[in-house]
Amino acid sequence: MTGDWRDAWVAALDEMELDVAATEAMLADEHRFAEHPPAELWKPPTELGALPLELRPRADEILTRQLRAAEEIARRMVATRQQLAMNARIETGEAVKRPVYLDCAM
Repeated sequence: MTGDWRDAWVAALDEMELDVAATEAMLADEHRFAEHPPAELWKPPTELGALPLELRPRADEILTRQLRAAEEIARRMVATRQQLAMNARIETGEAVKRPVYLDCAM
């Protein structure tokens, strides 16, 4: 029984590690996954019980990688939002003209 419990946790951590590795790969090569997002979203396992103490370092390392990936995704979302806002202010050549200021220091 104890082996089954540990094996279930190892399998769950394997799945989490594959998920974070896929996210890291996507962030490293954003054009590769632009047209083909991951087909399956990770779902947390249920009824595993407490994490075996010997697996805690691995779980902590996966969590650190997940947090780093989440921070990078958030940073890129902010940069994209800023870029969209800047693009919205650029003159489009339409009949209605409006003053435009472009800060070249950015």
